[in-house]
Amino acid sequence: MSPRRSSAARSAGLPDSAPVFAALGDETRLRLVARLSEGGRLSIARLTAGTKVTRQAVTKHLQVLAGAGLVRDSRQGRERLWELEPQQLQEARRWLEVISRDWDDALARLKSSVER
Repeated sequence: MSPRRSSAARSAGLPDSAPVFAALGDETRLRLVARLSEGGRLSIARLTAGTKVTRQAVTKHLQVLAGAGLVRDSRQGRERLWELEPQQLQEARRWLEVISRDWDDALARLKSSVER
């Protein structure tokens, strides 16, 4: 199998990860993921504490993250607590590793070609 076909075959499932990368492409959502990875389950009040982002804005961002499978919520009394879903991040990391290996392979082939 040629390197190009090999790469295409491996990336066949990549479009399934597109919502994850799109959700992480926003700075506010990326910060929310970072906060949730540090603090476990957090309420919207805790997620907005010390920021200039409104609770309504954080709620919308969390819904985007939930739609991408990155976070989930649960009720505890009157509050909704949000927590990270690490499986989706692990899948995104796996795809980034595949892409990184493909770039490393392409650069090695270029170097070899130039040195000939």
